[in-house]
Amino acid sequence: MLVNGQWSADWHPVQAKDEKGGFVRQTSSFRSWITPDGAPGVTGKGGFQAEAGRYHLYVALICPWASRTLIARSLKGLSDVVSVSVVEPWLLDQGWHFGDYPGADRDTLNQAEWMHQIYTRADAHYTGRATVPVLWDKKTQTIVSNESADIVRMFNSGFGELASAEFDLFPADLQQEIESLNAEIYPLLNNGVYRAGFATTQVSYQEACRDVFSMLDKLEQRLSDGRRFLTGERFTEADIRLFVTLIRFDAAYHGLFKCNIRQLREYACLHGYTRSVLAVAGVRETVSIDHIKQGYYSIRALNPTGIVPVGPDLSDYGLQESL
Repeated sequence: MLVNGQWSADWHPVQAKDEKGGFVRQTSSFRSWITPDGAPGVTGKGGFQAEAGRYHLYVALICPWASRTLIARSLKGLSDVVSVSVVEPWLLDQGWHFGDYPGADRDTLNQAEWMHQIYTRADAHYTGRATVPVLWDKKTQTIVSNESADIVRMFNSGFGELASAEFDLFPADLQQEIESLNAEIYPLLNNGVYRAGFATTQVSYQEACRDVFSMLDKLEQRLSDGRRFLTGERFTEADIRLFVTLIRFDAAYHGLFKCNIRQLREYACLHGYTRSVLAVAGVRETVSIDHIKQGYYSIRALNPTGIVPVGPDLSDYGLQESL
């Protein structure tokens, strides 16, 4: 992480631990908003007005939080409004790196080599981890937000007429239901797989693993009534949040993170649901199983040899790559 603007040590997945040795995630530190008129949003300061070409999104295709924002950007028709750079998939000693790996980019906007240099460009004395996604303002040369949940909602409503109205990812009549789903899915499943994978004690691992599969069981039951998406026939941000974890489950979380009671393909409804989300125009293009596997299996604390498995077979999703 960065300490007072200086890189302090080699990257390590465990940011902090609770009293049981459980994984604790860092809180996002940049929380301003883009709004149609530049007024302050729910958090942070104002002045970030929606303008075509003003903002840039930094992402990693391995990262589910970053992939949330890529999906929202795509579905809201903002691909020509907000530019994007993709880091290489590996988690190296200095974190995320820009480069020439297939599907990744060099940082032609700020000429950074490492993602942490974007953070110190925004704040020369920044202390914290250099995470993705990052939404960058080209005009004021700073980070608007590094909180994926906020960025998804900005893309949904913060760009006004610059965005497509085809999808409303947070419709007024479903907001209470979406918030309730998010409040369960995030701690038990989205972050639950990380709590299992990065646990430092047996008790914290077992607790996290139980949470993951209790949530999967509950979601399987929810989808058993034939609904297409979590709230019915409409695709919302709750589906984005769930999908980015499900699409990584068999490829990474089942094996590397020891969430191995069942594979996702053993859940008939969730398996079909994942295929339904992939069929939504603009979603499939945000998924790279190659980046996902290369990235997770580069975590030396979990996989010291760096060997990337050839499986699993994801051909039923239309995502299988050459072995």
